[in-house]
Amino acid sequence: MKPPDTVGQRAPLWLLVLITISGTLAMHMFVPALPTVAHDFGASIAAMQMTISVYILGLAGGQLVYGPLSDSFGRRPLLIVGLALYVVAGFAAAMATSVHTLVAARLFQALGGCAGLVLGRAIVRDTAPAGEAVRDLALLNLVMMIGPGLAPLLGSALAVGFGWRSIFVVLALLGAITFVFTWRLLPETARPTGGVRAASLLRDYRLLLRSPSFAGFAVGGGCSTTSIFAFITAAPFIVASELHRPVHEVGLYLALLMLGMALGNAITRFLVRRVALERLLIGANAVSVLSAVSLLGVVLLGELTVASAVGLMFLFAVGAGATSPAALTKALSVDARLVGSAAGLYGFTQMAVGALCTSLVGIGHSAALASAVVLSVAAALGQAGFWVGLRWERAVAGSLGHGGLIPDEVS
Repeated sequence: MKPPDTVGQRAPLWLLVLITISGTLAMHMFVPALPTVAHDFGASIAAMQMTISVYILGLAGGQLVYGPLSDSFGRRPLLIVGLALYVVAGFAAAMATSVHTLVAARLFQALGGCAGLVLGRAIVRDTAPAGEAVRDLALLNLVMMIGPGLAPLLGSALAVGFGWRSIFVVLALLGAITFVFTWRLLPETARPTGGVRAASLLRDYRLLLRSPSFAGFAVGGGCSTTSIFAFITAAPFIVASELHRPVHEVGLYLALLMLGMALGNAITRFLVRRVALERLLIGANAVSVLSAVSLLGVVLLGELTVASAVGLMFLFAVGAGATSPAALTKALSVDARLVGSAAGLYGFTQMAVGALCTSLVGIGHSAALASAVVLSVAAALGQAGFWVGLRWERAVAGSLGHGGLIPDEVS
């Protein structure tokens, strides 16, 4: 089984889709089974939330590591190692005997699955001409949005039909199939440098974190988008315990939220040439703020229903989907010399915020109240972050002479 070894050779797009979807499916495929696993292990809601928040943290940390390492050692070796780790961790999760071993397995599953998310995009950029790269990256981004929407539906079906452990068996088998195809068909697409410039990378991250503009857009982007993970994780408990609906309906409701995010993304693409990006950013997140606060009001009044929960969260998702590309564009535009580092740090910030919001949902006895509070606070903080970022951008834009917003420490 001799692997391809021609640097720059195009990778099959279908394989990149398969590589990308593995990590995204695993993020929320397990969500519908949380109440069942909590019962089996005698675990609390907060302990079960950790299986999701730890996975998100693993994705966050991996985004800071895989890109630079693949520049140094190549895309193919890092991807093969990541997929192998993903497979082993998936089977370990399927055989877990306690919530602690399950959480540990989920962490390693995330560290493995993150390889596909990061390196799939890098492989496209390595080999595709500019026009094709945009189309290919758009497809991979669509997969990243569809994955979390399909995952709860698939997870519900597997958990009901074969038990919750089957979810991890299926994920591990998907990873194994992807591993075989990657080993046989994926060429090396980069020219490895052979060395890791850790000091340079840390300096770039430090410069970005010192920029109020980048910090505002990155924190705002996380608070306004991945904060939705709080509701996604709480959904099984809200549906079963507070709305008294069958758990298998969770997948359908969450799929509607992903549809809302896709709709919001499409709205931004349509309006971006007609409306200033700054107005889009603030206006789209305002929709999320109003939706979250309305949800909190409904919960406090004791009037929560399936229609009000799904309807208000659909609006929140539309706002988050519309905000996401605008916030990312602003964050990557902070300094043209640090686009790569900014992309990695932005992704890390998004996932870190998502993990924090997810863990906070376990506080208290009402998952609906906790998630509504988290969403309201996060959306408001996101609006404040955007205000800081835009204010700083206007104050210093054009004043440094090199087209960036960060002083000339970058060489």
